[in-house]
Amino acid sequence: MNRKNTMLRIALPVFALLAVSACSSERPTGFAATLPPPPPAAPVQANGAIFQAASGYAPLHFGQRAHRVGDLVTVVLTERTTTTKSASSSTDRSGSFSLTPPSVGPLSFDPGNLNSGSNSSFNGQGDASQTSSLRGDISVTIAEVRPNGTALVRGEKLMQFSQGEEWIQLSGIIRLADIDHDNRIASPRLADASITYGGKGAVQRASREGWLSRFFNLIAPF
Repeated sequence: MNRKNTMLRIALPVFALLAVSACSSERPTGFAATLPPPPPAAPVQANGAIFQAASGYAPLHFGQRAHRVGDLVTVVLTERTTTTKSASSSTDRSGSFSLTPPSVGPLSFDPGNLNSGSNSSFNGQGDASQTSSLRGDISVTIAEVRPNGTALVRGEKLMQFSQGEEWIQLSGIIRLADIDHDNRIASPRLADASITYGGKGAVQRASREGWLSRFFNLIAPF
């Protein structure tokens, strides 16, 4: 009976952990389009200059570029990350001890019985590499315009398929001057960028390890 209770106490936290991990594929919230504008900012005193730092620099032919809260900006996803790491180490150590005894007399003995030596060496090497890329377009909205000519953008794209759903969520800070005449900007120009690509459905479930396999992998001693 005690053994059964012990197994239950061990198994229940593990099953709870697996249940929490199973819910981690839910789509995060907080990326809804920004529509209502915030209260108007205090007017900037005109000084007669063409260049106004508070408005962000842009050419004279500004056109219909996005610059207000709620305006749409298309972010061109051109993300590619390649990482490579290599490490190696080598050690070698040796030592010896010998004694030359008297050749005659009561203290004489064979010196070969007293010689000793040691030698140790170690060689280790490790390599790791990873490459990831993300291509596509996503339209987001300007959530906040800042006095220094930058803006916070945020948005998501949700795609429903017959075998599940996928989503792309993005947020970051852009320079208004980097927006081109088509209201497009490349994703490498986003500061503090947060890009999430995820999904749920039959395809995602098939690519994940089953809960029973995860349970045995957690408690396996090897």
